[in-house]
Amino acid sequence: MNPILIDFPNQFTTERLLIRMPYPGDGTVVYESILSSINELKQWLPFAQHEQSEQSIEANLREAHSKFILREDLRLLIFDKKTNQFIGSSGLHNPNWRIPKFEIGYWIDSRFSGRGYMTEAVQGIADFAFSELKARRVEIRCDSLNVKSKAIPERLGFTLEGTFRNDDVSADGSRLRDTFIFAKVK
Repeated sequence: MNPILIDFPNQFTTERLLIRMPYPGDGTVVYESILSSINELKQWLPFAQHEQSEQSIEANLREAHSKFILREDLRLLIFDKKTNQFIGSSGLHNPNWRIPKFEIGYWIDSRFSGRGYMTEAVQGIADFAFSELKARRVEIRCDSLNVKSKAIPERLGFTLEGTFRNDDVSADGSRLRDTFIFAKVK
């Protein structure tokens, strides 16, 4: 089946969160969040190595919106249900619709870290993948040195399936890094 023809909701909720596809106009809140969190994001994410602008973030989110509609990548934005405050970004990436399987990636606005929001979001996204998208496999890949990122799949009962040694370079490109591969299967 052509993935573009697969219908599913473009948003869902958890106890505290609204998780939805990006829309044109979301660039401002995401840009502000990146700016407030840039020091933490630089440690782990290649995009944070470059100067950000509100216009470039808006363009990126519009592209993500298009890819969501085409089912090529399912970026998701995370908001507090009560306040509508932007909390972070996640998504179901690298989809393989034949299986189907997805990879969850995530980052959080550092002003909201330590409150369990990202753990709640990742649980909700995994549940969405299994129930709505009929996923057979959901992966989380993270740098072996990223203790906070690694704690989320561990808390949620994902299985550490392996470590890919010298699999990637650090976000700043200066050294080789190992990647942990966590997964849940149905």
